[in-house]
Amino acid sequence: MAVSMATRSLAARRGRPYDKGRGFAMQVLWVAVSTLIFTQVWCPARLRCAILRLFGAQIGKGVLIRHRVSVQWPWKLAIGDNSWIGTGAELYNLDDIVIGSDVCVSQYALLCTGSHDRRSETFEFDNGPIVVEDGAWVCARATVLRGVTIGANSVIGATSLISCDVPPDSLVQPAQPVVSRL
Repeated sequence: MAVSMATRSLAARRGRPYDKGRGFAMQVLWVAVSTLIFTQVWCPARLRCAILRLFGAQIGKGVLIRHRVSVQWPWKLAIGDNSWIGTGAELYNLDDIVIGSDVCVSQYALLCTGSHDRRSETFEFDNGPIVVEDGAWVCARATVLRGVTIGANSVIGATSLISCDVPPDSLVQPAQPVVSRL
């Protein structure tokens, strides 16, 4: 018999941990560097790229990463040449995030590779990679969920929620306003 989420204690629902990709000491070091240096306004963009590379990210040439960008695990991140990551973007990469060349991830966008299996008695992780292909633009405050590929040269409109693959050369927009016919 299935038990609803409301009747089960979350404390009793501790599934297996996901593979973080590095040992505990490296995780702690990244969290410290990220908090004290990487996310700060005064940290130059070139230094952000260098720090990510130092921690195992694959970062192309001409990449611009603005301040307050959050990266969960840099060793699970790849960014192609001449791509931009806007202020406050969150790259929550419990699984791989691959961002192509000439991609813009605008301010406060969320790329979230993590989730849980709602049917699991122990709330197991249900993570999946995200791929943003060359030339795509993920606009401000858009959310891309785990397991999604954004096709080349696509535009994901501001505040959009993307939970399935987007074909190349697509335009995705949140609900259009209703126009009165009066």
